[in-house]
Order: sequence, then C-alpha cells, then structure tokens
Amino acid sequence: MSDDRHWYALRVRAARLQELMTGGEEAGYEAFAPTGVINTLLFLRCAETELRRFVDDHRPYAWAYYNAEGTAPAPIRDREMEVFRFVVTAGREGLELLGDDRPEYHEGDRVRVTGGPFKGAEGHIKRIKRDRRLVVTVTGVVAVATAYIHPSMLERIDAPKPQPMI
Repeated sequence: MSDDRHWYALRVRAARLQELMTGGEEAGYEAFAPTGVINTLLFLRCAETELRRFVDDHRPYAWAYYNAEGTAPAPIRDREMEVFRFVVTAGREGLELLGDDRPEYHEGDRVRVTGGPFKGAEGHIKRIKRDRRLVVTVTGVVAVATAYIHPSMLERIDAPKPQPMI
C-alpha cells in the first residue's frame, strides 16, 4: 500500500454502510463509520488512487467528498479526524448532528475540553438551545455538537495555523 494515505469522507447509502466498511477493511484501508450518529457517512484512510478505485468499484452506493474546486477527493487532516472519532464514540448520548459543515458552526472561541467524557477534544463553542456546546467538524463534510459542557471544563486555545497536506 502507498505511504501517501489520508482520511477521506464518502457519502454512502445507509443500507450498504456495513458492506462498504467491510470492503474497505478487506482492501487494507483503515475504515471508520459513525454508526448510530450518521449512518450515511464512511471514512477511509488510503491513497487517493485507492479511494478513486474504491468509489468506482462501488457505484452507485458511495460518493467521495471533493475539494471546493471539485477536482479531487478532499483529504482530511489526521488531527481533525482523531478529534471527530473521539467525540462521536465517547458521547453518543446528547450528541446532535448539525448536518453538513457550514461556516456558522465556526463561531466563537476555539477551546479544549479539560474534564468529563470529552476531555481532550477540541472544537468551537456555540450556543444551541441556550446551552454552551462543543462543535466538532470535519471540514467540508459534517459538524456535530456535544451535550452541554460546563465552562469550568473548557480552556481557550489559539486556532492552529493551517498547514499544507504533505
């Protein structure tokens, strides 16, 4: 397998999610699906050429998320994927799917959670239904909000400077 592997997001048909996830794992890719939260989303860690082949082999059941120009599948940073995976597996109760990642979910301070079930997660704070919630995004793909997090368990952090994908 190539060493230029990245995470990529695929929109999939819910009825085929498990089959596609198994197919990705059998092909030697790391696979993650936030089942129980979003049943139409599959993430694969592989090379871009492998992703394109996988999508071609599984049409019409899987579609890759592309970059803003629509010219290539959009890679996801490892840290962004790590935080997203942590949040959707650690706190299924109280987790709310906000839908596609949109700019209004990036309001407010960038924070790190210092205690509780989401300790170590990073994201943005947004008030939703009068509660302060941590919003975690996979850029251009999806945003989710945690249950209420008390301010004593939050610390403000500086937003990381964007780094080029290598």
